[in-house]
Order: sequence, then C-alpha cells, then structure tokens
Amino acid sequence: MKRTSILGLAALALVATPATAQAPKISGLAQVWYTQMLDNNLRLNSASTAPNKYYNLRSEFTENGFAIRRVELKFSGKITDEVEYEAMIDPTISSGSILQDAVIKYKTPFGAEIKVGQFKSPQTMEGLTSSSELLFVERSQMGRTFGDDRQRGALVSFGFGDPKDFNGKFHVGIFNGAGKSNDTNAQKDYVARLDMGFGKIHTFGIYTLQGATTIKDTTGSAIAANPGAPWPSQADIYDNKDKTSNLGAYYQFRTSEWYASAEMITGLLGRRFPTLAASSPAVKREHLDQKFMGFVATIGYTFGPHTLLARYDHMNYNAGDDWYTDWNPYTHTAVGVPRLANGAAVDYSPEFSEISFGYLYAFKPDVVKAANIKVNYVARSKNFLVPRVGQTGEQGGDTLSVAFQVAF
Repeated sequence: MKRTSILGLAALALVATPATAQAPKISGLAQVWYTQMLDNNLRLNSASTAPNKYYNLRSEFTENGFAIRRVELKFSGKITDEVEYEAMIDPTISSGSILQDAVIKYKTPFGAEIKVGQFKSPQTMEGLTSSSELLFVERSQMGRTFGDDRQRGALVSFGFGDPKDFNGKFHVGIFNGAGKSNDTNAQKDYVARLDMGFGKIHTFGIYTLQGATTIKDTTGSAIAANPGAPWPSQADIYDNKDKTSNLGAYYQFRTSEWYASAEMITGLLGRRFPTLAASSPAVKREHLDQKFMGFVATIGYTFGPHTLLARYDHMNYNAGDDWYTDWNPYTHTAVGVPRLANGAAVDYSPEFSEISFGYLYAFKPDVVKAANIKVNYVARSKNFLVPRVGQTGEQGGDTLSVAFQVAF
C-alpha cells in the first residue's frame, strides 16, 4: 500500500468522525527481522515429509536476509461511553486481506462487554498477547499454530474482582471458524476462556474451542475423499466433518526482574489438517480423531534495559499414536518395510521440540514495547526435513534471528 493511501485512510477516518464522537487514536507497530541459517538444511532440504507435513515454519527462516515482519496501523476511539471501535491494518500482508482487526465494542449496564467483528479468537496465552509485547522473535509452536488466528464473530466478556487482589475475566463467543472470511456453512466455533490473577504478579487461565469444517457441507458435494483401505468410508469422513477442538491452561509469573510461564494444550487436529476440501480433496492427517498435545515453558531475568530468556517448546501432532494402517506410517511404508531416505531408515513422527535462547534490549525500560531489539538462537529437533543427497537420517535446521521493533 502506498504511503499516500495510508495517510488518506487516516484523514478519511478523521473527517468521517461525528462531532459528538471522540477523534480516532492512531497507534502503530513496525518489526523488521533478520534471519541467519546456521546450515543449509533450511534452504536446500524439503519439508514435505511423508505421510503428511506438520511442522509450522515461517518462510523467513528458510533463507538469510531481512524481512518486514509487521507494519500495523491501528485506529480506535469512542462513539459514546458505551460504544467503541477498533480497526487495524497491516500493508505487509501479501496474501489475502490486509485488514487484521475490525471491531465494534458495546459496554452493557450489567458490566459485560460485547465485541463483534473480526479479531483474535481467545485461544492460548499468546493469543491475547499483543505482537508488540512478545518476548521472543517468534511465537511458540502452539501460539503460532493454534492461537494466532483471526476470526469473524462475537465475544461476550465479563470482568470481576479487584485488580489489586484476586480478579478475573470470563469470555464466551461464537465465530465462523473460516478465518478472515465469511462463512460457507452452518457450523460455528464455540469458545470459552477464563483468565484470573492475583494482582499483576500471578496470572493463570483455561480456554477451550469446539468447531468443525469450514467447507460448504451439502451432502451432494464430493468433498469427502476416501484415501482407500483401511480408512473409514467416505460417509464416515463426511460425518466427522473435521471435528476440531482445543483445551488449554496456562500460568504466568511476572515481577520487575523475573518472568516465568508455562502452558499446555491438547485437542483434535480436525480442519487444521483436513480431510475435507472444496476441490481436489486430500487427507492431511492419519486418523479422523487424531489428537495433538503441546507444552511450553519460559523463564526470563531483567536487569536495567536487558532481559535474558530461555524457552522450551514441544508439540506432538499425533499424541495418541492413532492411524488406520497396520504399521506406523511415520517409520514404515508397509508391515516390516521401514521408511527409507537415501537408503537409510527415517522416523518422521510429528513430534517437534524447539529450545530458544533470547536477549532483549529495551531502549525505554519502562515501556519495553516502544523500542527494542531481540536476538534469538533457536535449536530445533532434527525430524522435519527430508535428507538430501549425501545425508542420512532425519534432518532439521537452527536459526539465529534478530528483530528490530518500534511501537507508537
């Protein structure tokens, strides 16, 4: 988007604001990444491991160089004391709409707040954490796969307690489930979340989601492809409707010096690795009721403008070892026939770990997000890349990354 277009949008918002309403507040965020591969695997090796690809790796990590990660512009304000709005765009988005958030908020006389529009579905701890407040360069595996998800729908929130003592906020909502698009079927996502805390030091919560396919689900459509025996029938695949779920819990401890957090999530993969598609359907998982499970733990220490961080991040995309074949499809191609690559046996079980070490320098320690530099080293487990010629065994790749940030 051209600079003149962005300025024009801001001017239009100001002109269009009624005289009785509050003038829009404009805020923004810019993040520039530099990524350095520590070997050539991330560039040269295929990530399409058989039988399906599960590991979530952004394209920025597959080459050395600079990338504009985010340029967010947010407009917010009040129409009355009971009605507020937010709109946020990111012109760097090359695929799909640059509109990220478009929210109308209503405050009811009963203390509840109602949000309608397009915004983050309240899943995972990082799901409700602003991009400007992330401690690491990239989100955790569960954060980027299950939490970084904008949807269209409505959310009702109700707060209670004393902000200086025990307090909490309960959320319940309904969403299309189709991302930043209108829905094409009657299925909806139902979400609930409870955040609690003791002052600002201890925060903890639980959350859940229940959903299904986003594909138009008329029974006459040939959307339920059967990959053949021993998979269930096409009718069974269709009846399952890519049932999708999350269940997670987190705890966070924060003082002026110390930070620690832990989170765990499980659920059904469902539509995130679908069996149903609008056209040319192909099964993306090994079982209709395939479950995932992940956990992440972080610790950090701050002194002056400096913060040192460490994170252990683990995700298993087939936590129940569920598949329809008589053999393990990640290690074998048939009974007694091991899966080979370059003549050597390989294990492509979709279980991945990341160990991240980070350093953050804040130019304004009292407002860390205003301007900072993050340096991360990410060591990944070695089972998400196919060995190229001359290599044997499962492969992976590590990254050194730097993120430069300003927020206003």
